[in-house]
Amino acid sequence: MAHDGQDLAMATSVILPDLLKLTGAAVAPVEGILETAIARVKDTVSEDGRVSGKLIESHQTAAHGLSWLATYAQSLKQMQGWAERLNGDGKFGEIEQLIHQIAFGEYLWQVYGGIPMSQGEIIRLQDLGLTQDEMRGLMTTEVMTLCDKGNSQDARMRLVELMQEQAANITVGASGLDEELEMIRDQFRRFAVDRVEPNAHEWHLKDELIPMEIIEELAEMGVFGLTIPEEYGGFGLSKASMVVVSEELSRGYIGVGSLGTRSEIAAELILCGGTEEQKQNWLPKLASAEILPTAVFTEPNTGSDLGSLRTRAVKTEDGNWEVTGNKTWITHAARTHVMTLLARTNPDSTDHRGLSMFLAEKTPGTDENPFPTEGMTGGEIEVLGYRGMKEYELGFDGFKVKGENLLGGEEGKGFKQLMETFESARIQTAARAVGVAQAALDVGMQYGIDRKQFGKSLIDFPRVAGKLAMMAVEIMIARQLTYFSAWEKDNGHRCDLEAGMAKLLGARVAWAAADNALQIHGGNGFALEYTVSRILCDARILNIFEGAAEIQAQVIARRLLS
Repeated sequence: MAHDGQDLAMATSVILPDLLKLTGAAVAPVEGILETAIARVKDTVSEDGRVSGKLIESHQTAAHGLSWLATYAQSLKQMQGWAERLNGDGKFGEIEQLIHQIAFGEYLWQVYGGIPMSQGEIIRLQDLGLTQDEMRGLMTTEVMTLCDKGNSQDARMRLVELMQEQAANITVGASGLDEELEMIRDQFRRFAVDRVEPNAHEWHLKDELIPMEIIEELAEMGVFGLTIPEEYGGFGLSKASMVVVSEELSRGYIGVGSLGTRSEIAAELILCGGTEEQKQNWLPKLASAEILPTAVFTEPNTGSDLGSLRTRAVKTEDGNWEVTGNKTWITHAARTHVMTLLARTNPDSTDHRGLSMFLAEKTPGTDENPFPTEGMTGGEIEVLGYRGMKEYELGFDGFKVKGENLLGGEEGKGFKQLMETFESARIQTAARAVGVAQAALDVGMQYGIDRKQFGKSLIDFPRVAGKLAMMAVEIMIARQLTYFSAWEKDNGHRCDLEAGMAKLLGARVAWAAADNALQIHGGNGFALEYTVSRILCDARILNIFEGAAEIQAQVIARRLLS
């Protein structure tokens, strides 16, 4: 490794000359390829001049591949914006330049040669209908230079060397956020290090609920009211602040990072769809954690097909409701006070138009009696990871809900109300993914430094260093995509597309980082006593909840083709 001035100069030379000009010029060819791909796929899935849902399903690989290509195009665009902002602020240092160069070098090659949608699914431009001549649109001098020299072994080794020198920094490379948000990051990183990381693995191994004292401390720090407007008892902060908090808490333990998600979803539902009386009643209690919420949407036989829900709510003579049916994969169900409960209020309907949302009150349970509320039963689902709040199956049989707790006071609006929360939920999930990926990098790098083999540290071997370098690079890519989606939300722009892309990529990055961190641990990574075994289990859920990767790609494709 380089240490003296001459060797350092040689190492620094791995950064390409005029890097920002190269990467800036490489964005347009990718966007051009994306435009062509959209046209080709649109031709394939259109019938009588209109995009056909049936044909999208028949050509699902191409449609989903288009979503991944668009995600890569947006990722490169946001990385370029990040780099230019840092450069303008005088913060585009060597470590940031290496991250940027490697990101473009790798993602450009993947665009041309094949993007991994999962471990066994590679999407190539020809799968989207592009010809060889059209693919040559990527063969500009700038793109070819970045592909040939951007993601070199020397660049990766130098990046990891710098990562070791700057190990005290919270993030690898400047985040690009303002000072206030970095102060929030620092506060929650310190909380995670002091209160979460020393205990998280034990909570996981014992399959314990996160202690109430942690929830109370988070409430005092404002986590549950972070984005709730001040007039309703919250802090009125940005979605960007939520992202930073979720990222750092999830870095400590995804269970803790996900506690705020429950309140975020419930608050968003009430803010978007509730009456003024409902907002005044519920939001201050959510913000202070006087009440803890849980989301009750999914059913055993419906999964992602929420329009097919069977749980029914019947209005009684006194104007209240009785709920009958079954729900599953309900997070933190036992000790919460209120359920955002989606049920069918129109028995003659067969799709989403007959669904309504309720703020269904319940009594928090105990270990001995987790579901004491009349008309409600439940049982725990044992899971690999994501354990701190527990998962449950619920049964409702004449479960009573007050008439005033129909969200918005209107029937048939439940699905629409739920859709309005998906942007925030997916931005938050992308942030959790970045945090989990960062946790994997933390433990993988430390083990690579500490573990000696064949007379030197593992981190000095190029393939180990390469894994760590790519973790750092992809974490920054996912981070910038997530920040962009939060920025769009904060500025009142529709961002379901951007949020979906951030979640889609973030989940893949988290799984890859966890898998590679375990590989660096070798056999020890397979031992339950090592933290990386938990991180691997926790990372796996990110590709499933808040929209499985396939559903997420389908949603993105429909937007691109509409």
